[in-house]
Amino acid sequence: MRVSKLASAAGLTAVALACSTLIAGSPAAANPLEPTPISDIFYAQVPDLEAKNPGDIISSRPMPPPPGFFDIDVWQLRFRSTNSAGDPIAAVTTVMSPKNKVPNGPLLSYQHIINALGLECAPSQALWTQDPNLMIREAPALNVALRRGWTVNIADHLGPNSAYGAAKLGGQIVLDSIRASQRFDPLQVQQSPVALAGYSGGGMATAWAAALQNDYAPELNIVGSATGGAPMNLERMARDLGFAPHPVFGLAFAAALGLEREYPTRIPISAQLNPLGQQMAAQVKDGCTNDIISAGAGKSAMMVANTTDLINSPEMITAVNENSVELYPGVPKAPYFEWHSPTDGLIPVSSITNTVGRYCAAGVKVTELLVPSNDHLTAAVLGLPQALEWIDARFSGAPAPSNC
Repeated sequence: MRVSKLASAAGLTAVALACSTLIAGSPAAANPLEPTPISDIFYAQVPDLEAKNPGDIISSRPMPPPPGFFDIDVWQLRFRSTNSAGDPIAAVTTVMSPKNKVPNGPLLSYQHIINALGLECAPSQALWTQDPNLMIREAPALNVALRRGWTVNIADHLGPNSAYGAAKLGGQIVLDSIRASQRFDPLQVQQSPVALAGYSGGGMATAWAAALQNDYAPELNIVGSATGGAPMNLERMARDLGFAPHPVFGLAFAAALGLEREYPTRIPISAQLNPLGQQMAAQVKDGCTNDIISAGAGKSAMMVANTTDLINSPEMITAVNENSVELYPGVPKAPYFEWHSPTDGLIPVSSITNTVGRYCAAGVKVTELLVPSNDHLTAAVLGLPQALEWIDARFSGAPAPSNC
């Protein structure tokens, strides 16, 4: 069965959490299966991260334009960010800048969908590949932004351990990647207005960055955020989908392992796997989209778990809820554009409605676009042009509309 990348990205977290609530047993000492490090000195471990502030640049390097991109300068930046436990980490972002851009012109932070446990699947690696298992499908939309004269920032928002499913972490990395871009003089974006955009899994990172800005990075001049098809409540998504065999269970399983990487003591999934689960974990620990889907197609949590006793584990639910935007009390500082299909079967639409309603009640100027499509992928394509036009208006300084 062929499963679209965008559709699977939306469904993965829900099934992942179904898997995680089923197989997270009693506290265990086992560590998650970590990704194989990238054999590139640019990604080497960094000493004394505590001495740096979030967004401080650790290192930088110029890069050739990725295939399909022209007339741009490209830089990769390594910078200090923060993980979900509040500890310092080293993260990476790739920034593409049009050669004809004006200094301090618009800066778009675009959150790519990363369905992966392997570090080589991240944008800083995948932008330069011709492997169909790794290629970034959003390249046409990014080229549109570059042709408008916008600088485009694309963070590896799953972090240095590819913590697939840890959405709040992604928001923090995104905000710090913007800080790093604006502190890197060759990009000439120190005073640039900033907008955020992303769909599905990339939409989750975008939504979290928007919601966290007031507390985490209030100094940033974010003029608007556009997020589409983003799961806003991960626990509810899991319970809505249930635990039956699923064609994208491989992605779900990978997301469960990614959550363990971020919460090794709170979500000790790998210690609870049966032999089939252990075999799958070893198979996908460095996997990207297609490999992960293939490994788990038609399987379920019931097939890979030793126990299902702690389906209602308070510790598990708390960690999951900490990554659910619907339950986070903060609201975006800037205007907000949101698009989705009202009949999308892969995400809990009512959680989006609840989140948007809370933002409206708090005075956020929200534009909500309901896309007439039953398909998650089609909704992404249909809504993106209007999202880009909305962002363009925010960059031009036009007053933000609202249909609250």
